[in-house]
Amino acid sequence: MDQIVFLTEILFPALIGGTVITLELIAVTAPIGLLLGIAIAVGRTYGSWTIVEICKGYVIFFKGCPLLLLLFILYFGFPTIGITFTAFTAAVIGFICCNSAYNSEYIRGAMLSVQQGQLIAAKALGMTKRQAIINIVLPQALRRAIPGISNEFIYLIKYSSLAYVITVIELTGSAKQVATKYFMYTETFIIVALFYLAIVTVATIGINAIEKRVAIPGFVQK
Repeated sequence: MDQIVFLTEILFPALIGGTVITLELIAVTAPIGLLLGIAIAVGRTYGSWTIVEICKGYVIFFKGCPLLLLLFILYFGFPTIGITFTAFTAAVIGFICCNSAYNSEYIRGAMLSVQQGQLIAAKALGMTKRQAIINIVLPQALRRAIPGISNEFIYLIKYSSLAYVITVIELTGSAKQVATKYFMYTETFIIVALFYLAIVTVATIGINAIEKRVAIPGFVQK
């Protein structure tokens, strides 16, 4: 088969379709994973003993459980106990659990870096503990946690390829189907690598722009 025909009429259309699914996975997972990570970090830092232990157990489990195994449990294991997810839903749930656990650690570390005297000062001004956390601690912590969160976001883009093992035909899955059918493995996977590189590059540029925009005055940005 002519290489140009293969690329323009077979490979690129398949990869573009797979890229759309990959971006959908990321678009659903990233914001929910971030919000859940914030909630877990706050609970672990400022919650009662029970909440702290629950949040700690959540983080320990999902950091320790391999993502691939988690996807297998959600998609292949849960139906045996009467809980069935579509492949896309199972992938999103698995990604959110993993993403939020790591995000919570980045955010918790950033929250602990905020001087506790600021909480005391906020309470002295009449704020409740909740108001002080939301208005004083979190804005600073999220700014400081951006490098870690952005790193996890980049990982999310790359480990979204694991969705293929539970039949979600995203970017890697689309490539595997084409390569298997036409026996064009080298060309296909090199181009897929370039697709991922392009997505990661765009994401990195966007994250750097956000980091500069919300930078804490006085902190040197390089």
